[in-house]
Amino acid sequence: MTEETTGTGEATTEGTTGAGKACAGEAAPRRRGRPSRKAAGDGPDARTRILEAARTEFAERGYDKTSVRGIAKAAGVDAALVHHYFGTKDGVFAAAVELTFEPALVLPAVLGGPPEGLGERLAAFFLSVWEDPGTRTPLLAILRSAVTHEAAANVLRDFVLRRLLERIAAELDVPDPTLRAELAASHMLGIVMLRYVVRAEPLASADPAEIVAMVAPTLQRYLAGS
Repeated sequence: MTEETTGTGEATTEGTTGAGKACAGEAAPRRRGRPSRKAAGDGPDARTRILEAARTEFAERGYDKTSVRGIAKAAGVDAALVHHYFGTKDGVFAAAVELTFEPALVLPAVLGGPPEGLGERLAAFFLSVWEDPGTRTPLLAILRSAVTHEAAANVLRDFVLRRLLERIAAELDVPDPTLRAELAASHMLGIVMLRYVVRAEPLASADPAEIVAMVAPTLQRYLAGS
């Protein structure tokens, strides 16, 4: 501030100094927490865009080469928003796994209906998911990531055991239900590896309905003991 002296000897204030102007024009410090709507992508579907981008990034780059920053860029949002919704890359990966498997659809499809058709329903639903190109690509990326990266394997293992197999096992009125559910899952994953990853013939070209018919009795024995 500068001062001038009037004829009466009183000091008056005039203007501000350059430093004062700079202080007045400074923005308030950014607060930690949820990003602004502008940084968030300014839309209610930002979380969905992040998950879709994550599935694509994991599918194209694999777990190791995918980064939170890359996912954010692909989704058109600030990286802080990815952290806000999912915490870490493992968190995004887990959410992408859940989005792909959709347990809300898996469980009713497998557990609904008479007990004697449980094995057939599991085989039919599982193959239908892998036969769909829209879900096969991210599923293959998830499977390959789990095979080559321990963190990805832990995420997939936790999801498969807790979100799927334990819920299926809870509905089974048989001895050792968790072991039976895991054996059924291992059987189906073995088919997936040979049919879609290794592409071993004639399994790779076999009709899905034929596979279901041949596999269903084994799955039925695992899950229902009959």
